[in-house]
Amino acid sequence: MPMKDAVRTFKVLSEPTRLRIVLLLMEKDLCVCELMFILKKEQSRLSHQLRALRHAGMVEDVREGRWMIYRITPAARKTLETLSRTILRHDLKESADVLRDVKRMDICLREEIRLKHGSRPGTARERGRRAKG
Repeated sequence: MPMKDAVRTFKVLSEPTRLRIVLLLMEKDLCVCELMFILKKEQSRLSHQLRALRHAGMVEDVREGRWMIYRITPAARKTLETLSRTILRHDLKESADVLRDVKRMDICLREEIRLKHGSRPGTARERGRRAKG
């Protein structure tokens, strides 16, 4: 990995919410409403963090019907899996935030939060596209 890519990766992961998002997305592709439920964060804060992750090439948004689903890009997955195996998992696996996030993700998926938020799909960016188009 070139030095500038390594710096960009560590810089974007240095923000705790972005790191938590990446760890969740390494496990499962999620929409914003699911991330809101799991992380207990407002949509605007998550959109800002997702935008930073997108600009760093770590996540991408993919339309699935009426939903914008966020996932780790194929290019970033290999790097993140290596980091995960060597650095992140061992130290973060027992983190209270990570354990809480995993528990809330299980609840989120079991309760089908995405379907319960059917009237508000997408991010502010996506809603803006719909309004213009």
